[in-house]
Amino acid sequence: MLLEFLSLTPQTDPDKAYGHLQIFTASSAPGALVMLYMSSYKLNRDAAADAITNFFSASKIVFNKDTYNRCAPIALEFCKWLCRAVGTGDPLYVFCRSSLASMVELTDFQEKKGLIGFKDIFPFVKELAVKLSHDLLFSTESTPLSSDVRDFSALLVPVRKEIERYVVNCGPIIFTYRGENFGLPVPYFEEIRCLHEIFVCLLCNLDTCLMKIEERADDVTKQDGRWSQYLAILKELNLVSKLYLGCDKMFWETMKRRTVALSYLIVRYVKKSDEHKWILDEGKEATNFEARRHLAMLLLPEVKFKYEELHEMLIDRTNLLAVSFEYIAHADPNTLRAGLFMEFKNEDATGPGVLREWFILVCQAIFNPQNALFVACPNDRRRFFPNPASKVDPLHLEYFIFSGRMIALALMHKIQVGIVFDRVFFLQLAGHSISLEDIQDADPYFYSSCKQILEMDPEVVDQNALGLTFVHEFEELGTRKVVELCPGGGSMIVNSKNRKQYVDSLIQHCFVTSIGEQVTHFIKGFADIVSSQRLQRSFFHCLEPKDLDWMLHGSENSISVDDWKAHTDYHGFNKTDSQISWFWKAVEDMTTEQRKVLLFFWTSIKYLPMEGFGGLASRLDIFKNSESFDCLPSSHTCFYRLSFPAYPSLAVMCDRLRIITQEHVGCSFGTW
Repeated sequence: MLLEFLSLTPQTDPDKAYGHLQIFTASSAPGALVMLYMSSYKLNRDAAADAITNFFSASKIVFNKDTYNRCAPIALEFCKWLCRAVGTGDPLYVFCRSSLASMVELTDFQEKKGLIGFKDIFPFVKELAVKLSHDLLFSTESTPLSSDVRDFSALLVPVRKEIERYVVNCGPIIFTYRGENFGLPVPYFEEIRCLHEIFVCLLCNLDTCLMKIEERADDVTKQDGRWSQYLAILKELNLVSKLYLGCDKMFWETMKRRTVALSYLIVRYVKKSDEHKWILDEGKEATNFEARRHLAMLLLPEVKFKYEELHEMLIDRTNLLAVSFEYIAHADPNTLRAGLFMEFKNEDATGPGVLREWFILVCQAIFNPQNALFVACPNDRRRFFPNPASKVDPLHLEYFIFSGRMIALALMHKIQVGIVFDRVFFLQLAGHSISLEDIQDADPYFYSSCKQILEMDPEVVDQNALGLTFVHEFEELGTRKVVELCPGGGSMIVNSKNRKQYVDSLIQHCFVTSIGEQVTHFIKGFADIVSSQRLQRSFFHCLEPKDLDWMLHGSENSISVDDWKAHTDYHGFNKTDSQISWFWKAVEDMTTEQRKVLLFFWTSIKYLPMEGFGGLASRLDIFKNSESFDCLPSSHTCFYRLSFPAYPSLAVMCDRLRIITQEHVGCSFGTW
């Protein structure tokens, strides 16, 4: 009978559908079904439960979205009857409440007057808040149920939106116990006061939960799955905090105290499909490097491993940069996002090891100052920003698109390429403005000169001791050029009142305007890989400059032999064999550069991730082979595998390793 009733509902006119559905409530059907559900006779009870669940399940399938939402008054009626009859812990009540939540999540109370109102919904928000608070504070073996958290989030949406109407006009609510100070209708006062209490209580209880996570940091991996709901509740509290003056600050101060726990939750539980913009926008200071890197990496495509979908390249080492440019700059971004397969011309080796080597070689060529695309910072030659004079190459803007693609692809493949960006460059990629302090590394002399102008005695400046006007004189490609920093700048003398404006204009011209085209094209190339400029900006926005340094360059620490040993397995050898002892003794006696070459020979990795060897995709392996003692070690870089025979002595071991740790031998020497 219920299904037949639903089938008669008008599908094209929501108002007529609502009128038809009202018959169900007007005939007291919800109350009758709940009375049947209370029967001591199991068949009656089961029949009532089936009828109620089928009503909502079938409605969701049969009705369009708008018509389905018109069932909200019926769901509300069932919830009221069931709450009185069996309580809020009954499974059928929970089902009806969840159905109600799914209907009202997108409800606009102003547009849907007569259906269901603010005061109808709020009791469920309060009910769930009490249950969540109890589960957070008193549950020792489990966290809040995901269904409770989901319903709480859905029911909060229309409640929050209704309050936001007034916040938009009046600003965040100053919480007092005098209703007129809210700037809100008096009937909402109790709900607004209660929501504030809910926010404070849940935040306090979550603070306690996060503290417990930090106390169990050493045993945190054993708590798999227990804390996945905390982030969902935190997301809702973050949204509620914006309604009340001071609550936003309270929320993030709490998170900053619990950086370790919050960062763990982000790394462990935030997935690609999750909505985590609230953390990206505001949570930078409340997270650590691992969490920020995790959020940033979620914005990049995932590398696919299906061979038929990979972008194939055949690279000539003798013309590395130009050939790589042709393959990457002119490719469809969709094919690049799928992943890369490449091999060097006239070489048999293929696979991830060769790909890592190619990334490092190409990125180092792109940022080589001799190619005029980027300029190295005077105080740190690893650090680069775009070259204002890159136009010497007619294709320079296309090469900046290529550069943006290459850096995004290197990050996507989690390959440290040994390059870092200057702060001036990073800030522009993140959409931030540039200040005097930001240029200190890019041009120390320019920075010092600007500081002196700003710190000079005002009287001396006003006597035209500087002899400056609002122009910038510079040499470009052997030609002297003069650029006015503002209209009529050539006749504007720099004095004590306008000297800050002069310095700001000079910085803007030298470090923003002069490289504007280059930065724009780099951004376009990067955005090609992440699929949009919005995601590109979000990627850099959620990172600190140092974070990107670590992601692109990797660890700045010297290679730890103990860490190396701890992440190496043996095949054919035992850990206690003389050859293994001799091997590590030889490695310990190597110079820093020799260790780097050995690592590259073994893995095609020049720069370890921040976690050291523990951050690699897999452990390293040493294999025993049956070759002659005259043979050198060989490597399978794709699998992090090093092979050598059972050399007869430490001297022979050292001699063989000495040969392969020479730069011209150890590089590009691996085999598949």
